[in-house]
Amino acid sequence: MDDSTSVSVREARANLARLLDHAAEGEPTVITRGGAAVAAIVPIEEYNALEEAADELLARKALRTLAEEGDATRATLADVLADIFGTSEPDVE
Repeated sequence: MDDSTSVSVREARANLARLLDHAAEGEPTVITRGGAAVAAIVPIEEYNALEEAADELLARKALRTLAEEGDATRATLADVLADIFGTSEPDVE
């Protein structure tokens, strides 16, 4: 995101439609508050790619954890629900 534009929150509010047009054209915009970057308006394709990459990383981590644990005892969904709702038997229907 080195080529991104940076605008303050005030500027972003005043120019949101223009910033959205820029995003649609592939140009990200960083929004700052007090000089510090706090958010970004990015093209939806970049956002979707980021979401897919995060999902892939989580899936790989889960598979790695399962492989490391081997045959270790795992909680069932019923165990998790019982723990969440504080019952010995979950009320699942």
